[in-house]
Amino acid sequence: MSLKILIVEDEPLIAVTIETALEKQGYQVIGDADSFESAVELLGQKQADLVLLDIQLEGDQDGIELARELDKRTIPYLFLTSQTDPNTIDRIKEVRPLGFIAKPFTEAGLRSNIELAWHKLKTQVTPPPLIIRVNGRTHKIEKSDIKYLKAYDNYCYLVTKAQTYLLPHTLKKQMQGLTDDRFVRIHRSYVVNIDQVTAVNKDSVMLGDEDLPMSAKNRSEVESLISAR
Repeated sequence: MSLKILIVEDEPLIAVTIETALEKQGYQVIGDADSFESAVELLGQKQADLVLLDIQLEGDQDGIELARELDKRTIPYLFLTSQTDPNTIDRIKEVRPLGFIAKPFTEAGLRSNIELAWHKLKTQVTPPPLIIRVNGRTHKIEKSDIKYLKAYDNYCYLVTKAQTYLLPHTLKKQMQGLTDDRFVRIHRSYVVNIDQVTAVNKDSVMLGDEDLPMSAKNRSEVESLISAR
């Protein structure tokens, strides 16, 4: 599966160079941003597997501030930096990057750093659970137990192997906390855990004995994801 990568870099020439190198190597660039605000806006619209994050950004909030936000959302990231001053190093210790890509970089170096970081992430023991709050109670949900999510007006249903929860926000909002590549949109109202899919039909997917609608435009992505796992 092609990694979906967001580039956050305030120098346009460097951003274009990175994007060209990534696309040449088969990665999917979902967008580029030059500030904290534009990055957060993009992440609200698209799902990123990985963020390449420059420390120096436009505006008052730098890449380390954005890293804190990515940590909250459990979105993995690599720092792009040429800064090694003691103050920067001390601040980096407060966040959790997968690693660093030093500037200037080569295409080979860019690829090897991304591949090593992604391998490190995929081989980590257990992803953190999803924390949800429903009717005043906090629940810890293992992501492997989630079957699918269904939009319901300004709410959404989260269906697990054991229970169904009605969450007090939209499906789009909930997906900000589910960045794992196992979760894929099959329809404007449905997101499924691809590991739970047992069959793909012409216009639906099966999760055991449950038949969920699938849009024609999503079929090829679903089939390719299943083949890649």
